[in-house]
Amino acid sequence: MRFELTKEYLDEVRELIAQNNSAFIDQKIIHLHPADVAEIIDELDNDEAKFVFAHLDNDLQGDVLMELDDEVRYQFVESFATEQLAKQLENLDSDDAVDILGELEVDRQLEVIAEMESENAEQLVKLLNYDENTAGGLMQTEFIRAKLDWPVNRCVIELRRQAEEVEKVYTIYVVDEEDRLVGFLSLKSLLFAKAKTQIKDIFQDKNMVYVTTNVEAEEVGRIMEKYDLVSIPVLNLQKKLVGRITIDDIVDVIREEADKDFQMASGISENVEASASIWRMSRSRLPWLMIGMLGGILGAQVIGNFEGQIGKIPALAFFIPLVAAMGGNVGVQSSAIVVQSIANGSNQFSSIWSKVKREAGLGLLNGLICGSVIFLVTWLLQSMTLGISVSIALFIVIVFAAIFGTLIPLVLHKYKIDPAVATGPFITTLNDVVGLFIYFMVGMFIFGL
Repeated sequence: MRFELTKEYLDEVRELIAQNNSAFIDQKIIHLHPADVAEIIDELDNDEAKFVFAHLDNDLQGDVLMELDDEVRYQFVESFATEQLAKQLENLDSDDAVDILGELEVDRQLEVIAEMESENAEQLVKLLNYDENTAGGLMQTEFIRAKLDWPVNRCVIELRRQAEEVEKVYTIYVVDEEDRLVGFLSLKSLLFAKAKTQIKDIFQDKNMVYVTTNVEAEEVGRIMEKYDLVSIPVLNLQKKLVGRITIDDIVDVIREEADKDFQMASGISENVEASASIWRMSRSRLPWLMIGMLGGILGAQVIGNFEGQIGKIPALAFFIPLVAAMGGNVGVQSSAIVVQSIANGSNQFSSIWSKVKREAGLGLLNGLICGSVIFLVTWLLQSMTLGISVSIALFIVIVFAAIFGTLIPLVLHKYKIDPAVATGPFITTLNDVVGLFIYFMVGMFIFGL
């Protein structure tokens, strides 16, 4: 049954904590999924959260720790004594442990590592050397492997031993004497093979999919999505098997990338938490606000240059907001489609060029429809001449914005700039300025000014 956190439940938990009653944790909390326990702790204040966390068993503490909101987890980690934190990290998978360790200051990292068992410490030190945005930074070093020359009976014994250290077993990797990945072993083949059959006679070596430690996290996500994988092996530059990346870690990467792209499209240049300081939040938003303000100044300058024409035909001013809004909206729609294609790995020229042609055609159709509608409205409310002027200008602006909004992300991507910036204030501002210029030029031509 799905757990649902309610205000009444939280009030009861707070009341029991105030009474220093820990029995309710065994009755109401300990049987819940770690994500549900984390949801409860996230809603408590720091002292209440520590009370609940302290009464969980060690294994559950580790699972809950990784499910907590980043800020709450950071508070817990900061409050732990060095020895306690080292023990917590040893209960986690290596990829989760290194994520927490990487958030600490270097001096604290060294203190924690010194308190850990040498084997665990060595693994974490190796993982810390990898960039967190690469496969090496994402991988965990716990996985199941079998050697080519093992007979099945020995393989079963070895796998049982290894499985004690691996929480989730997705795949059995087959390696040679040098620990180079040579294939995979299916559980079905292992179960039906005779005891003395060697692994080299039953393993599979076709269609192997793997990544190396230096592959970027986004690319790992695309590969796992393309081949529908729940885990993927990671090799070092000598092609030795050093780890694996599981689907839960990739889901986190995909979510973080989506959040980052959304923030970029919204005009936020840094990835900031909702609880970040006002100064940091201002710093993340101010650059794009300045770009928007610059666009507004340029737009005002365009309008100022046509002040005389507006004085002669005041009705031209009525449609300035309409032209600016339509150009910006169409540009953002077109750029969003291209950014999505790039994010999904559709970088082939033919695929992208087809989208450019498609968006241009869509712009022509939308421009024709919107231009016809505004012509009828303006003709009925104002005059036919003004209707012709506004409709032609709107048609040109929409077509231009569709093409412009498609090409700009492609150019940014070519020069290794995140194309997500194109869907935000950048493209909206440029479309506003150019759209107004087109609008007034068409008006001057139609009215013979």
